[in-house]
Amino acid sequence: MKVLITDPIDDAGLERLRSSGHDVETAYDVEGEALLSAVSDANALVVRSGTEVTEAVFEAAPDLVIVGRAGIGVDNIDIDAATEHGVIVANAPEGNVRAAAEHTVAMSFAAARSIPQAHARLKDGEWAKSDYLGTELNGKTLGIVGLGRVGQEVAKRLDGLGMDLVAFDPYISEERAERLGAELVEFEECLEAADFLTVHTPLTPETEGMVSTEELELMGGGFLVNCARGGVVDEDALAAAVDDGVLDGAAVDVFADEPVSPDSPLLDVDEIVVTPHLGASTEAAQENVATSIADQIDAAFAGEPVMNALNAPSVDESVFPRIRPYIGLAETAGKIAAQLLDGRISSVEVEYEGDIAEEDVELVTASALKGVFEPLEWQVNAVNAPQIAEERGIDVTESKRLQSEDFQSLVTVRVGNDDESLSVCGTLFAGEDPRIVKIDGYRVDAIPHGKMLVARNADRPGVIGFIGSVLGDYDINIAGMFNARRDEEGGEALTVYNLDDPVPQEVVETILADERMIDVTYLTLNGQDDRDEE
Repeated sequence: MKVLITDPIDDAGLERLRSSGHDVETAYDVEGEALLSAVSDANALVVRSGTEVTEAVFEAAPDLVIVGRAGIGVDNIDIDAATEHGVIVANAPEGNVRAAAEHTVAMSFAAARSIPQAHARLKDGEWAKSDYLGTELNGKTLGIVGLGRVGQEVAKRLDGLGMDLVAFDPYISEERAERLGAELVEFEECLEAADFLTVHTPLTPETEGMVSTEELELMGGGFLVNCARGGVVDEDALAAAVDDGVLDGAAVDVFADEPVSPDSPLLDVDEIVVTPHLGASTEAAQENVATSIADQIDAAFAGEPVMNALNAPSVDESVFPRIRPYIGLAETAGKIAAQLLDGRISSVEVEYEGDIAEEDVELVTASALKGVFEPLEWQVNAVNAPQIAEERGIDVTESKRLQSEDFQSLVTVRVGNDDESLSVCGTLFAGEDPRIVKIDGYRVDAIPHGKMLVARNADRPGVIGFIGSVLGDYDINIAGMFNARRDEEGGEALTVYNLDDPVPQEVVETILADERMIDVTYLTLNGQDDRDEE
């Protein structure tokens, strides 16, 4: 088989492909017609960030089986076009996990012992031994925000160095945390307990700016380390906290804007150690991503599962058109359910009723899991979502009923914890028009798109008018509204609002302040949090 490589990768990946008997051809820096010509007879294409893999590339390559991204980001690959052409797209998200974890540990020591600062002064001819009294990690408490792949590796390493571990992660079971030696706690408790706080969450609407002035004050000293994603920690707030002595120090490898501006306040505070996004910059990490992609190419050629595939061409061609519209519906239902459940998720159930129950729905279930996990997990997709559930100790069940009382087909995603569960049901109207038709037992008819506000309240007069007035006071236009009550008159009611405008947090707080309100949740289903837009 012919493997075309258009961006440089580590030699270990090249050798692995050649040892498998493939014809490996390198054509670096090709683009336009030259790229289309080079890929015309290729069976696999390996790229990094330098090659744009557009629909035209797939049209020019009728024999293409897989596109491998030697790294994580796939913004340069048209995944929809790949799926339409039956081409697998795979990346290598695991290759840099150990490198990122080790860099986190290194940055922790660098901040605790002022290593870069002492190094610089000694290079300048100063013997400043008495100016640096370091902090030992042994016996201190490490707070971990996010126990995903990297967070777990950091936990293993620093637990072995004698640190006590506490962690915040709503998407991991207590049993899994205990096996890592960590006590699972709430976010504020994690901050208050931490002598060292390390952040390992993706940048999402929910996590952007999650560590700011108030959160840093809760730490009451100690050190913060961010080798995860820029934007999760408020950089201005962090600089001020260290400069004012609220924190003893910090170490930062990632920034909201990269390359970081010379005017960044983080660069002006001597007690903050900074590095230029070096987390994955090791020889081993580069070798790992190259060999990982080579292994996935071999699997694709052999017709075996491709573990890091970002799409799912393995579904039979005759089945895929029938389940395609339910993939997005299940993902959205999962995303809504996860955000509405108040508490840590320990179980996910996906139930199919009606015609859809007769189909092969493995991909649909995986898509529902993707929606559940997406807010707090890097690079989750329909292929690795079941694996993530297993890693986090979350029970996943799938059930089918051939009969549906009210709909031709119905998909229900139910998430639960030790105390409660919540379900979101969706169906399709007029072919492929998605609708959310039940939320936690309330019958609604909501369009799952864009900006949504879900309000649960006592079923009393004037509540809808009150919410509408608050939204109007903030120039937030209501595009649609769906109200229902589950029980008899005077019980509880739930209303879903489709909105044209973002909802600031103060609006949510204003609504919740009314004694008739039980819960209010603002959702964005387009992948971006536009809460602060004007």
